[in-house]
Amino acid sequence: MMVNWMPIDKDIISDLLSRVQKPARYLGNEWNSCLKDHDRVAVRAVFAFPDLYEVGMSNQGLKILYECVNSRSDLLMERVFAPAADMEDLMRENDLPLFALESQEALKDFDVIGFSLQYELSYTNVLNMLDLAKIPLYSSERSESDPLVIGGGPCTFNPEPLAPFFDFFILGEAEEFLPDLLAELGALKGRCLNRNEILSAISDLESIYVPSLYRPLYRDGVLCGMEKLDSRPSDVIRKRTVKDLDCAPYPTSPIVSYIQTVHDRAVIELFRGCGKGCRFCQAGFIFRPVRSRSRKNILETAEAIIAATGYDEISLSSLSSTDYAQIETLISEMNEVFEESKVKCSLPSLRLDSYSVKLAEQLHQGRRSSLTFAPEAATERLRKVIGKNISEEDIFKALSDAVAAGWQGFKLYFMIGLPTEKDADVEAILTLCRKIRQHFKLKTGRSLKIVVSVSTFIPKPHTPFQWEPQLELSEVVNRQQILRKGFRNMPGFDYSWHEPEASLLEAVFARGDRLLAPLLERAWQLGCRFDGWSEHFSFERWQKAFRDLNIDAGSYAYRRFNYDEYLPWDHIDCGVSKEMFIREHRNALIDESTRRGIS
Repeated sequence: MMVNWMPIDKDIISDLLSRVQKPARYLGNEWNSCLKDHDRVAVRAVFAFPDLYEVGMSNQGLKILYECVNSRSDLLMERVFAPAADMEDLMRENDLPLFALESQEALKDFDVIGFSLQYELSYTNVLNMLDLAKIPLYSSERSESDPLVIGGGPCTFNPEPLAPFFDFFILGEAEEFLPDLLAELGALKGRCLNRNEILSAISDLESIYVPSLYRPLYRDGVLCGMEKLDSRPSDVIRKRTVKDLDCAPYPTSPIVSYIQTVHDRAVIELFRGCGKGCRFCQAGFIFRPVRSRSRKNILETAEAIIAATGYDEISLSSLSSTDYAQIETLISEMNEVFEESKVKCSLPSLRLDSYSVKLAEQLHQGRRSSLTFAPEAATERLRKVIGKNISEEDIFKALSDAVAAGWQGFKLYFMIGLPTEKDADVEAILTLCRKIRQHFKLKTGRSLKIVVSVSTFIPKPHTPFQWEPQLELSEVVNRQQILRKGFRNMPGFDYSWHEPEASLLEAVFARGDRLLAPLLERAWQLGCRFDGWSEHFSFERWQKAFRDLNIDAGSYAYRRFNYDEYLPWDHIDCGVSKEMFIREHRNALIDESTRRGIS
């Protein structure tokens, strides 16, 4: 049965915005935003980010795709974010459907809704946004009048837990491809093809995964393969990669928010990918090969962004920014270009080496707040296992150089639950931090301000540790208690940790298959929202969902896969061979270290 939705009454939206905590999240008329006439374009798309506005507006992928789609006269892209609880309650009370920010038109009236899938704990927000938009959750239940729901981002490298809810996924880097794809979808719709015919027609395009054209096969309840239901799509879906970043679109007029966002500054990407090969790091593998922008391109783009936004800080961003081949020259040129306008340049977290400290000193002239380092593990043995090839001597040398340069505050990131970890490795976090503090107290007569953050290892797809189980919840809790007790007896340390139950869920959905889709729906029905936010996260609701569907979380998170076993993501090709992952995994288990990056 076809349902005709009335246009949204804009006066209702205005009234609701006067009653919420942060109305600027929903205005959509920020500086550099783009509002087009819906009647003058062939395809109307919405970039949907399943988290709060402040988080989504810090996402660089949004800024890239928003500008490259809207640069074409025949296309438009607007934005939508997960409404906060106060706004959601008012929308449901007033039967107001979820709307795009720029035009305040209902999402249901667009042609395409594209979700950015950055984090497994945002999955219930995806379902909630679809429900608020009055769009059926499951792809199979949508009518010809419903928009196509697509997904992109890191989580598409195992999209199976979300597969039944999506019409298709784009794997890899979409900025060169998406505008042409949207135009092709418009052309197919213009030929009066129905949804299934459109999905079949695009399924043979590189990097397109249409879940409805594949059927997972199970033997004794265990996934054993994936069967194609159509002759057109590939057996393996390969990611799309931008070959030349200088030629790829990049936003020079990004939207400037009215309210502070998580990363409230201009951003320029130095390069993409990472060749270091840390065995736990999914981003280091799925974004390969390493590709760099030229200094000329970086400088010209940075100047254009500052001119278009008025930001007073620009971040030189990449997975490992200090590895940029000409980083010292670039920093000198950036300082020279922005000297008169007083625009500050910054680097994200640094490698634990003296060279990185030297670069930070160049950037932070006259200002010394804190530096962030990520040793990940506190023993050299475990650092070798995970591919983090730094010694304790390297750590102390980098910190000594930083203290000598004027820094008195540091943030240190560690993980627990890493493969082959022993109790001694956990205790070593306390020992290393104590040694650092004592060393610099004796050397300088002052106490360093040290923030220590400890997360739980998540075995991610497309990494050498994808076969490893996650540490069981009870043991994670025990190890966190050891650290809490230890840091209580070490004044001057600010210790934080990730909720172990949230890390368990992250592992479940990182390693999951399509049997988890009903679990997501049930958890959402029970009220799960914003699971990545501690103030909203309810493990009790999730436990009830697992019980209601008779699903064992441990069968996903704690399972050790065999090399010859079919993995839920084996039909997705990230560009790195399974043979290489196996070799790296074996090397890790015998405490070997790969010292050369693999591009």
